Amino acid sequence: MNDDKWRRQVERDARRLKEAERGRRSVLAQTVFLGTLSVLFLAPLIAGAYLGRWLDGLTAGYSTRWTISLIVLGIALGAFNVYRFIERHW
Repeated sequence: MNDDKWRRQVERDARRLKEAERGRRSVLAQTVFLGTLSVLFLAPLIAGAYLGRWLDGLTAGYSTRWTISLIVLGIALGAFNVYRFIERHW
C-alpha cells in the first residue's frame, strides 16, 4: 500500500467521523426536543379544557358538553402541532 492511497483513506475516514459526530444529538438537545413536543401537545389540550369549563359554567345546570368537545379539539390540535414540528425539525 503506498502512502498516497493510505493518506486518502485516512482523510476519508476522518471526514466520515466528523459527519457522524455532527449528525448525533446530545442528551440536552433531545431533552429540549421532547419538552417542546410536550408543550406543543399539552397547551391546546389545557386551553381547551379551561375554555370548555368556563363556557359550561355560563349555562344553567350541570353540563360538560363544551368541556369534552374542546378537550377533544385540543387533543387533535396538539397532535397536529406535534406532527408538524417533527416534520420540520427531525
